Amino acid sequence: MAILVTGGAGYIGTHTCVELLNEGHDIVVVDNFSNSHRESLQRVTEITGQTFPIYAFDLLEKEELARVFEENDIEAVIHFAGLKAVGESVEEPLWYYANNVISTVILCEVMKNYNVKNLVFSSSATVYGNPNEVPITEDHLLTATNPYGRTKLMIEDMLRDLCLSDAGWSIALLRYFNPIGAHESGRIGESPNGIPNNLMPYISQVAIGKLERLNVFGNDYPTEDGTGVRDYIHVVDLAEGHCRALEKIQTSTGVEAYNLGTGRGYSVFEMIAAFEIASDKLIPYSILKRRPGDVAACYANPIKAEKELGWKASRGIQQMCQDTWRWQAGNPNGYEENNILKPQRKPPVLNKAADLFMPASK
Repeated sequence: MAILVTGGAGYIGTHTCVELLNEGHDIVVVDNFSNSHRESLQRVTEITGQTFPIYAFDLLEKEELARVFEENDIEAVIHFAGLKAVGESVEEPLWYYANNVISTVILCEVMKNYNVKNLVFSSSATVYGNPNEVPITEDHLLTATNPYGRTKLMIEDMLRDLCLSDAGWSIALLRYFNPIGAHESGRIGESPNGIPNNLMPYISQVAIGKLERLNVFGNDYPTEDGTGVRDYIHVVDLAEGHCRALEKIQTSTGVEAYNLGTGRGYSVFEMIAAFEIASDKLIPYSILKRRPGDVAACYANPIKAEKELGWKASRGIQQMCQDTWRWQAGNPNGYEENNILKPQRKPPVLNKAADLFMPASK
């Protein structure tokens, strides 16, 4: 039996595929490659020495998804696939709702048709909105401040309703904070299209010379050095968290949410200093005004994951920076397409809403 990994060619997806294969699981990957690279999956095979089926299509294509279940003995799904840029979600909200929410409805409908009811969902700390206290526990008020975050929250609500309607489902909602780092081999890592949206890939591209300087948004927050504080977690720790969540859902029913973070916050200036040590490069930066919606500090209370999943992040900030630099230095242009900005494929037009919910033929 196999684990279906949707969005398995992405940054977190590839690292999770490596950990799954190393732990003896068979996997099947579905990805539309709109924001990822085929080369990444070839490198997963290079690292693990194992091959696996790869399907290239959009999750909105229900018949194609049903074919995956028809051709493979799927026992559980880890669901990464989705659009993830906050700014873009503000500009293209309908695209985000169609791609993230409707595709998850289709995925669950097909899973139900094939009696596969074990799901690990890639959620996000964005469901906490602007937290009013830290560290953040799973019972913190849920709210979202942008369309991307709202898609994650809507999906979480939908999955809770699904479990209420059918006690056979077992679902883990993984709310993770700020993934950084790369596999220790330096063969897979984060390869964003165009200018990065997140701090660490931006810093690493400044270090490699692709970008001139880092923009620091605000140095007047009520933190130790005035810059924003975030919970950064090594992507391999995060991948291992998905493996532990997979074990959990295979031995229980119901739905549970888990924070995947370190429980320790680092400021922007601390991240710059750590990366300068790891890379032996100077990171020039400019101080700009705060961005609307940014908060002073955001970091997790990860105790629930430790108690119920037996998982705890083990890699420190220096290893995160060292592994990021090893990846960036060895792959200055990312994967096979030399990091050229690709036009992202918009979701297909849905002609009939009823088509989404028709049982797939078996």
